[in-house]
Amino acid sequence: MVKPHRKLILLFCFLAVFSAIAQDMVTPPDNLLREFRNTSGSEARFEIFFNAEDRYAENSAYDWLDALNVFANNAAANQDSVAMRHYKLMQAQAYFDLGDYEKSEAFAQDLYNENENLERDHMEILLNLLDINYERLGLYAKQVEVRQQKRDRGFTENITFYDIYSNLGLHRKAMKYYIDEEKAKIAEDDWYGQAVYNNNIGNYLRLDRSPSTAISWLSKAEGFVNVFLNDKSRAKTDEQINKAHLLHGIIEANLGKCHVQLNQHEEAIGHLEKGLSSIKEYKGENYSTEEIECTLALAESHIQLGNYSLATDLLSAPLELSKIQYQRKRNRLYALFYEKTGDFENATRYLKRNTRIADSLDLTYNALQKQQLAVVAGRDIANEKRKLDQQKLLNEQIRRNMEAQEGKTNLVFISLIFTLLGFAGLVYAYLKSIKNQRLIAEQNHIIEASLVEKDSLLKEIHHRVKNNLQMVSSLLSLQTKNTRSKAAIEALEEGKSRVKAMALIHQKLYQNDDLSVIEMQGYIESLVNSVQSVFKKGGHNINITIDAEGVELDIDRAIPFGLILNELVSNSFKYAFPDDKENGKIYIHLRKNGDQGFFEYMDNGVGLPEDTEERTQSSMGIRLMNRLVNQLQSTLNIDKTADGVRFWFNFK
Repeated sequence: MVKPHRKLILLFCFLAVFSAIAQDMVTPPDNLLREFRNTSGSEARFEIFFNAEDRYAENSAYDWLDALNVFANNAAANQDSVAMRHYKLMQAQAYFDLGDYEKSEAFAQDLYNENENLERDHMEILLNLLDINYERLGLYAKQVEVRQQKRDRGFTENITFYDIYSNLGLHRKAMKYYIDEEKAKIAEDDWYGQAVYNNNIGNYLRLDRSPSTAISWLSKAEGFVNVFLNDKSRAKTDEQINKAHLLHGIIEANLGKCHVQLNQHEEAIGHLEKGLSSIKEYKGENYSTEEIECTLALAESHIQLGNYSLATDLLSAPLELSKIQYQRKRNRLYALFYEKTGDFENATRYLKRNTRIADSLDLTYNALQKQQLAVVAGRDIANEKRKLDQQKLLNEQIRRNMEAQEGKTNLVFISLIFTLLGFAGLVYAYLKSIKNQRLIAEQNHIIEASLVEKDSLLKEIHHRVKNNLQMVSSLLSLQTKNTRSKAAIEALEEGKSRVKAMALIHQKLYQNDDLSVIEMQGYIESLVNSVQSVFKKGGHNINITIDAEGVELDIDRAIPFGLILNELVSNSFKYAFPDDKENGKIYIHLRKNGDQGFFEYMDNGVGLPEDTEERTQSSMGIRLMNRLVNQLQSTLNIDKTADGVRFWFNFK
């Protein structure tokens, strides 16, 4: 028989084992925050925090901040000054990620006052954090000082002010500085960089109330980011892909805001909804002004179209309106909503709110803006003066080098004179060669005249070939009128279209000064217009984007390209848009970098039928395109996308 006290001991053992098992069952798997907490030393935790690609994937910024506060308090209790600096910098970053810029700036400013004790890489993080905090808080004069500190400490070579000018309302000036400083830095085949550049230009134009011009730049940006995402020849990390998707959402949002400015609210809603969805999905835990602007713009479009329920849902969304301008815009939209619905009392109430905000801010805002503009302009002038001083020093150094070189040259010249005395006999040979040079010059003149005559003859030949091809096209047109068979008429029309594509090549050649190459942007535009006229669709509901600026091809490659494009565009007009939908899009992309080239054709039509592979063997158009691509020493690739079809190939 077991004694009572032994029973109690067994019971306690059982409970301890059960508690341990239960704890193991409920313990969540290791994640980044758990690793952060279990790591020893503030330096190691600092590395984990700032080197994590997405530290908020499993735990929110609030969870991280709670852990940081505990460690910071322990460091303060132990009077560990090094650890306190580490945790304070991490706390400043966490508050920034939450959108609490005032607290973030306060922590960062306290740390900056102790800057003599900071390591170089920590100082760079701190200055970058202060820079963006001052931007979000509208303290542009302090932002300029921080940027000068970054330059003086060697973190950057030049100070840029274009973003500050834009925040102060000088969008055209900001755009000019941005183009001057950034355009030359972007490689031609850097599709993501090109997308960022075109989006920023488009956004400056939108902010400057030029939405129509902005749309063309934003459309280019959308094309570049699509090329980047669809380019399978280059490896991309998950972070790069997420950034590209976020950029695509921002571009869509900017396109929508342009259409809002143009009062094209139905078209704006499509762009804004796509943009808002992508921004929410890919922005992570970070505070996003793009999300706020997109939400307010979408609410405005729904109000204008009478979709009041959707508009009020958007306006009542939990947005962190940290900037007064967003609060004023939401008040204005509420006033517009109540005015549209006939509730003039509430409309007046929201208008009065904006009036009170304006009365309290406008008197000081104009003076503050002028003061900050003066500081920025002064720093800008000082920056230019510094560059001029550097250039003067460089010129002075060049002058000294030239003087030293001139002294060396004089010595060399004296030596040369004595050397020439030893080769005086060569003078006679030189004089004798003058006669031969004259004969050579006469022969060169005859050759140049022959080349001019040859160019004229070649232009005449291309002109006659073009006329003959047009005559063939006219004969095919006559034959079409005398033919009743629908299949025969379609075949003749396709043949006529192909003949016109070749005739257009010869027309471009004899119109060019250079008979060896064809400028493809103009040729593709002319070819698309020709195809539209053949199929008599006009293309009024189809948006065609052609991106082949600066690409030139010789006739041996231009003719296959012309015939391939003729087939693709003809097929799009014939089959891709049977319902003549209004949002039809065709995208033609042609790029050449050295000896390598890339061609891409996309439309968002109905796509290819399920039996495409069986039809490939019997379709003359696809067989023709495959042969033409083979002539270009490449292989035609066909991708069925979720919305349309994509043809692409690389060539040499």
